[in-house]
Formats: sequence, C-alpha cells, structure tokens
Amino acid sequence: MITAEILSKVKNIELRSRKLVNEVFSGKYKSAFKGQGIEFTEVREYAPGDDIRRIDWNVTARRGAPFIKKFQESREQTVIFAVDLSASGLFGSTGTLKQELAAELTAVLAFAALKNNDRAGLMAFSCEPEKYLKPKKSRKHILSLIDTVLSFKPKGLGTDINAALSNLNTLWKRKALVFLISDFKDTNFEDLLKSTSHRHDLVCVHITDPREKELPKHGFMPLKDPETGNLAYVDFSSKKTHAFYDEALNAHKEYLNNVFSAARCDTIKISTDKPYIAELINFFKKRMTKQTKHY
Repeated sequence: MITAEILSKVKNIELRSRKLVNEVFSGKYKSAFKGQGIEFTEVREYAPGDDIRRIDWNVTARRGAPFIKKFQESREQTVIFAVDLSASGLFGSTGTLKQELAAELTAVLAFAALKNNDRAGLMAFSCEPEKYLKPKKSRKHILSLIDTVLSFKPKGLGTDINAALSNLNTLWKRKALVFLISDFKDTNFEDLLKSTSHRHDLVCVHITDPREKELPKHGFMPLKDPETGNLAYVDFSSKKTHAFYDEALNAHKEYLNNVFSAARCDTIKISTDKPYIAELINFFKKRMTKQTKHY
C-alpha cells in the first residue's frame, strides 16, 4: 500500500524529472543512445553505385530488373534499470538518501526513454533479485518504477551484484540499454559485469555519499554495518582507525575502477551532496562523441 508520504515523494520526483527531460535531457538522450540495429523498410530499383550486397534477388527475379533493400535505423529500444535496494541505500548525510537519489535518476532517465518511445523496465535487487517489472511504455508504468525504488522493502540487506546480473541476463536475452544503479559495496563481480557489458549496452551509475569518504575526526561511538548488522565500537580519534579506513576505501575504489575499465562499460559517478544534472550532461556529451566516431 502506498503511503501519503511516498505518494508525495513520487509526485515531486515526477514533476522535477519531467521538467528536466523536457528542458534539458530529451534531445541529448536521443543522440546519446542510438537504436539497437536496423530494420527493413522497402525495396527500390537498383541505381549505379548502390551496394550490390543489398540486392533482393527474389524481387529482382519477379520484376526482371534489379531491386535493392532499403533499411533504416531501428530507434526503439528497451531500457532496464537494475537498481540496488540494499540497506546501505538508506544512508544519506546531506538530506538525501542514496535510495532517493537512485529513484530520481531512474525517473529522469525513464521519462527521457518514454519521450523517445523506448520501453522501460526495472529489476530491483539486494543480496538476491527482489522484484522485476517488465518493460513498458506509459507514464503510469514509470510512476510504478519510481514507487518501487522508493518504497520497496527487500528481503535481504546486503548486495550481490553477481546474482543481479545473472538474473538480468536470464530475464532479458536480447540486447538492451541497462543502467546498473548502485553504491557498489560488493566485490568479485568482475566476470559477470564483463559478460553483461558484452551482451547489453551497460551503464554503471555509482552513487556515493560524502560521509562515506571521510570518517569523523573525534569521538568513540558505535558503528553499525547496515548490510550485515554487525556492530562495533570505533575510536574515531585514533590515527590507526583513519589509516585503516582510508586504505580499505582506496583499495575498493581502485578495484571498481579496474572492474569498470575491464568491462568497457560507461560509468556515471553521482554524489548525494552535488547536483546530478551536470554529471548526466557530461555523460551524454561523451556518449554523443562516441556515437559520432562509431557511425
């Protein structure tokens, strides 16, 4: 059951997202994400200079003159949002939870997809696949995606990206545009990320919070891991504590950079303390440059 608070959040996110799509992102989305192939449209008579590999021999035989096939880009595509709803998403030190930011990013990109006649679906996951909404094209469906990201209560607390990607590849075997939205507090998922990137057009959206990058300078207080429930008392005045944390943080950062690079997937880095608009625009520009070079 949708509470009044969740309904209000969904409506606010819809208003902000649709405004951004109409004013900023729609054209950039269309240019950044081309269709997934070409489709046959018609035949016409052969003209000097045409590619002979496109000759339709059946039509040519029937009409007694050479005809070639005409094709056009198939613009419509499927967009799937694989969103991490593990317990760490319920953290936010700036007034915005990581999960709320994930919902707004999903909304902006899904409304941009809808405006460009693309279907959008959702696969929510934690330490296991939790919920799947089939790709559809409607405002009502996108509101369901937003509501799910905001309000769904997962069974698990942790994060298993391998399980999520395996489930995604089973559910959707045709090539799709996939936005994997997570804080990526997981390891040992490099092989499946690489194979998923090979199968789909994969974009990893990495959401962080500034408090996760730096510990408090003073105090002795309990620290609870939201994904495991483990509780430990930590002396934040200790230099050893800060050195240990910084080392672990840098090691995981390097791991993610190597994993994303090896998978050759696009990445967007978003933080709860900064506007995400500039990051999305920069990402679209990079994609458009890549598309231009490709074509």
